[in-house]
Amino acid sequence: MATGERKDWTDNELDLIVADYFSMLNDEMRRASYDKTQHRKVLMGQIGRSNSSIEFKHHNISAVLQLLEIPWINGYKPRAHFQKSIVSAVERYITNHPAALHPELLLANEIGERPQLFVEPPPGLVNRAPRPNAAQRLVRKFNPAERDFLNRKLGHDGEQIVFHFEQQRLRALDRSDLAKKVRWVSMEDGDGAGYDVLSFDAQGQERFLEVKTTVGSQTSPFYVTRNELSFSRERPKEFRICRLYDFLKAPKMFELAPPLEKLISLEPLSYEASFNRRD
Repeated sequence: MATGERKDWTDNELDLIVADYFSMLNDEMRRASYDKTQHRKVLMGQIGRSNSSIEFKHHNISAVLQLLEIPWINGYKPRAHFQKSIVSAVERYITNHPAALHPELLLANEIGERPQLFVEPPPGLVNRAPRPNAAQRLVRKFNPAERDFLNRKLGHDGEQIVFHFEQQRLRALDRSDLAKKVRWVSMEDGDGAGYDVLSFDAQGQERFLEVKTTVGSQTSPFYVTRNELSFSRERPKEFRICRLYDFLKAPKMFELAPPLEKLISLEPLSYEASFNRRD
């Protein structure tokens, strides 16, 4: 901290740096060039903070975005020890700019057209470190799993990539006959089948693929419907969850095979209420 620099950031200073951070992030998502040094110089003139203080706060903002499973700026690696005030500032910005929760909209013409997909092994179960109360409340308010579940555009684009990927995979296995039979079931027949894409293995056995897509990280939570879980138990040999993540920067995928309970923690989130008597 520079000599004479105030210790606590004001709300106005935090609002300025958060807005500037999202400006840079939007440029990065659009693949547009921008100068981090110049951005810091402008902020130094606006709020009278040192270069190192501003840069450190950028790392704090990245940490908050990481909790929300929003891509953060390359070079500003998250630093988890942040104050409640920066959480509040990010919350204020997103509340006033809800599009910040959907950076995929910045690449509306590119998603779904990228042929490359990195396939990796699934992650294991991890022990999550406790979060400060302010951070927990923020994540509940802008729930990443619910956000992805309701994002039909993101879901569509992820399914499209898996659909084409399966066709390419089968052609690479010299099974063009099977590649022609791959079906985008949710697009052709609508939701409700318990899976999105019908594909095949090299021997011609069916593969029922349920696609879950996020712009977040490998361990970002996601929703599994009762219908999908039931179908996974009916057809465990053929059913797979295809989890796409880091969708904006370098799309990657792993598969989850039943029994799902051995690979992910499943928690009931809602109940169906009716007036039917249960004896």
